[in-house]
Amino acid sequence: MPYSSSLSDKEWEIIEPLLPHKKQTRPPKWTKRQILDGIFYQLKNGCNWCDLPCIFTALLNSVLALQAVARDGGARADDDDVAWESARTRKKKLKWTTLLIIDSQAVKNTCNAGVESKGFCHYKCTNGIKRHLAVDTLGLPFFTHCTKASMSDDGGLIELLTQNLEYFRAKPVNIPKITILLDHGYHPDKITTALQILYPRIMTKMRFQLAPKPTKAEKATLGKAGFVPIATRWGKRTLECLDGTM
Repeated sequence: MPYSSSLSDKEWEIIEPLLPHKKQTRPPKWTKRQILDGIFYQLKNGCNWCDLPCIFTALLNSVLALQAVARDGGARADDDDVAWESARTRKKKLKWTTLLIIDSQAVKNTCNAGVESKGFCHYKCTNGIKRHLAVDTLGLPFFTHCTKASMSDDGGLIELLTQNLEYFRAKPVNIPKITILLDHGYHPDKITTALQILYPRIMTKMRFQLAPKPTKAEKATLGKAGFVPIATRWGKRTLECLDGTM
């Protein structure tokens, strides 16, 4: 009986051509679809590999082997690109987005992570890594980057955009600029200066905008305190209105 994480027939038709193929000396014991179902089960449920259900434990070595081949061969990135393009096409969105929302999150490493892969975030009091994520109005990952948690938000954003400069270089100048919406933990002037050193024309393709931040008086009027979601960063309908030309 398939699990909720198992591939549907339609999903398999999309993914199968992207998988690495190698010459087989004998018929495989397990199909690649079965192995992928095992990988997706672990990813969705967050369990240890050795705790996979009995249906998957027999093919555990094959699951781990295919995951390593797919990772090293770049198949995961190809899968993400195809899924992203397919979703945007269904929603009649163009390749050149007009709005990106970028933020970061500090998370703990596993207990056996080495010191070279983690740092301490004083702001969040977290010892681990920091993931920097840019999403479009569909909530799909557009750009991603991972650093030590000790990396500043500005530094992580600079690295994130630096890794994806080709996207901005290829963007035509005769279409609207990409608005990059940030919270008040970022410093657009500092980020702009660093990016213009690498690509002087980048600000002709994009612009930074800080999301509005409600004052204490405005929160009190709403009868709220602490963190209050901002419509332009959290409201899907509002985001779609802002990004109407996508």
